Amino acid sequence: MTTTSAEPRTAVKIRPLAVVGLVLVAINLRPAVTSLGPVLAEVRASLGMSAAVAGLLTSVPAVCFAVVGSTAPLLARRWGTGGVIALGTTALALGLAVRPFAGGTGSFLALTALALAGIALANVLLPVVVKQRFPDRVGAMTGLYSVALNLGASTAAAVTVPLTAGVFGGDWRLGLGVWAVIAAAALPAWILLARDRTPSRTAPSRIAPVAEGGAVLQLRREPIAWALAVYFGLQSTAAYVIMGWLPQIFRDAGLSARTAGLLFAVTALLGVPLSFALSALAGRLPRQSGVAVLIGLFGVAGYVGLWADPAAAPWLWVVLLGVANCSFPLVLTMIALRGRDAATVSRLSAFAQSTGYLLSVPGPIVVGVLYDHTGSWRIPLALLALLMVPQMVAGVLAGRDRQIG
Repeated sequence: MTTTSAEPRTAVKIRPLAVVGLVLVAINLRPAVTSLGPVLAEVRASLGMSAAVAGLLTSVPAVCFAVVGSTAPLLARRWGTGGVIALGTTALALGLAVRPFAGGTGSFLALTALALAGIALANVLLPVVVKQRFPDRVGAMTGLYSVALNLGASTAAAVTVPLTAGVFGGDWRLGLGVWAVIAAAALPAWILLARDRTPSRTAPSRIAPVAEGGAVLQLRREPIAWALAVYFGLQSTAAYVIMGWLPQIFRDAGLSARTAGLLFAVTALLGVPLSFALSALAGRLPRQSGVAVLIGLFGVAGYVGLWADPAAAPWLWVVLLGVANCSFPLVLTMIALRGRDAATVSRLSAFAQSTGYLLSVPGPIVVGVLYDHTGSWRIPLALLALLMVPQMVAGVLAGRDRQIG
């Protein structure tokens, strides 16, 4: 069919660029964290960082995502989703470029926070971009950028140590700083998308306030919104403990830094095929509750295996945890499905992610403190296994066939 207006023609041209932009920015949503875990021991030694402070470092993502993520809908109403994601990508690239050369723990934490603030904006708004530009392909497009996210996470985890040891002569600062180049590569697409104001005929590029019966929708009164927030928070707790501490768990069990990095990479690499398949499947299901329970059971098995003996069957434990990590693309898909339009999804995404990340803040800190005081990973791992139970309950509630808006 031949397009007869400028708006449809623009939408046809912009949609492929939106796909490229989604993939490129999603690749950069985890390397700021996953590149750090494999060299955390070297960073701690260089900066004089205790295990408790390192636990705080692993909680910085949750703090940034909670505080900054909550501002994303407001910023998007002013500058559009593309403009805000472009701003976030700039902050991410700058933070990653400067962070490795920080002179102390305080400045290292601050620059990490800058990079993660940029990620927080994209985290909240990518489900909105999917709803705006691909309203007929929510599950598939969520799966696509989840695949890209896991590729970025696994690549950073797997190659940071070899890059540091081989290419950069053992300099961990260069091994971390190289990821700023990858972040900068995502910026041009979002600068172009920020200039577009006609993403589709079904949704505006600026997020309008959501009204129902003339009043602004109060998500705090919606049980589904709270279920999504709790589920998001508990899966984030597990994810950031694993991203921050799993390589150290394996290193403490006698494995080499390179092997520990590769094992950690598997947890993210499994998400490449699983995220796409899971999101596409979940997008077609009226209820996602059973999927949430199944994923949770894999997590329990993985943590119990690590608790028993990390070195006994490390590849099995990381496979189990890799499947458990699919709770992230699942909750993103549920967020997009629970809102009836892009504006509702924007508010729901901001609420679920900011509240969820706030709930997850204590987890990595508690794990660091427990490890510092006991000198063992058994109590922290037992705690993580127990937390999978309320996560599954929240997943059952969030996965019900309900919509808001």
